Amino acid sequence: MPTNIHRLVEACRAGTEPACIARTGCGWAVMGQRQVLRGYCLLLPDPVVPHLNVLSPAQRSAFMTDLGTLGEAVREATGALRINYAIFGNLDPALHAHVHPRFADEPEAMRTGHPWLYDWTQAPEFNPAEHGALRDRIRRHLL
Repeated sequence: MPTNIHRLVEACRAGTEPACIARTGCGWAVMGQRQVLRGYCLLLPDPVVPHLNVLSPAQRSAFMTDLGTLGEAVREATGALRINYAIFGNLDPALHAHVHPRFADEPEAMRTGHPWLYDWTQAPEFNPAEHGALRDRIRRHLL
């Protein structure tokens, strides 16, 4: 059954996904569809798999290495204090990892909470005109 992750990977392969940052060793780095935190990204494996544990040890290691590399690129491009990482796959049952930059200027009540405490419906949608320069900065740090 195709998921949003499958659709995103197909669009990245086709070169039609504006949120695509770059091809990584194991998949694709993309900006999040909702920029709840500036620079929020995802790592998508290619090919898409159901979850982390179906990957071989070498593939799993490559995915986690790419995840850390993407997180470092996001931190460098945004000036974030730290990066939070998450892998769930409950809503979209396909492996994907979230990269959440965390900032000193976040509201105090949110600074130590998880990013899902934010109102995602109010977060700006990814827009190349608004977020393209940041996407490109992340790309430069990633490659």
